[in-house]
Amino acid sequence: MDIGNKLKEKCLAGSDITAEEALLLFEEATERPYYIIALAADIREHFHGKKINLCAIVNAKSGRCSEDCAFCAQSAHYRTGAPVFPLKSAEEIAKEAQMAVQAGAEMFGIVTSGKKLRREKEWDEILRAVEMVSRLGLKPCASLGVLEPKRARQLKEAGLFRYHHNLETARSFFSRICTTHSYEEDVETIVIAKDASLSVCSGGIIGMGENISHRIELALTLRELKVDSVPLNFLNPIKGTPLYRLNPLPPLELLITISVMRFLLPDRDLRLCGGKEKNLRQLLPLAVIGGANAIMTGNYLTTTGRNPELDHELLRDLGLEATRDFWPNCRCKTTVENEGKMS
Repeated sequence: MDIGNKLKEKCLAGSDITAEEALLLFEEATERPYYIIALAADIREHFHGKKINLCAIVNAKSGRCSEDCAFCAQSAHYRTGAPVFPLKSAEEIAKEAQMAVQAGAEMFGIVTSGKKLRREKEWDEILRAVEMVSRLGLKPCASLGVLEPKRARQLKEAGLFRYHHNLETARSFFSRICTTHSYEEDVETIVIAKDASLSVCSGGIIGMGENISHRIELALTLRELKVDSVPLNFLNPIKGTPLYRLNPLPPLELLITISVMRFLLPDRDLRLCGGKEKNLRQLLPLAVIGGANAIMTGNYLTTTGRNPELDHELLRDLGLEATRDFWPNCRCKTTVENEGKMS
């Protein structure tokens, strides 16, 4: 039995594959990429069926972040021209959440810049926004930086479904990406969120100069932490950041990475997020076939994404199904912005 099929059967039987086995899988995938993608598709369908869930986010507070993450347009350490504005009101956040409902999103993430929220007034507004988003029938999520136990409990009591906090990369590579806080601070936030009985979403960015061993290391850390959802972002180099001149990875290498991630995290949600359109290009549908069972739709924090209608069309064309319907006459934010650019 070849290594790929052997490891697929191991995953389907509920056993974890090791870092060494994942490396062997990657080596086989460089020779037979579409074979490994097909095996990853079997694993995805075994654990998740033909359902794909969509989420959307709002940039609720932008810019002036104290951290020096090398990829980030919102860091105060770099001059990128990214928007800077204070926390939006709960009503403004709810208005964007309503557009996410129309776009067929199942979850809606409230994202703020900065290491953490410090002002009580901001926390009050966030808690109010969580309640309003929940009343729209969405599962409210939040990405508010590092978290304290008291705040995690408040978010849970307000109705928050999921807390998002990326590790960004492997522990062994992290010092090349960020120097203003430790990896353990990020891990601690995940533990605090889980202790508050929140679902946890945590992943990273592919293509920041790391190698496949780093990506496997990240996946194993996320598996150890038992996170529920793993967002896979792909570096979109922003002018003014240290990673601006980094060359993009070949789309086929990204597909192989996604498939190997599916073997390592067979029953977790693998979510295609920022940079997927630019980096995967025409191979984007194969990323769903090759392991992803979730998609972030619409815009990102500081860059424009795809019209949600295209994501629903993609799923229909692949014979898959979104967990929530797209409203045919949706006037979602991405649609409006793209029409404005054409006028």
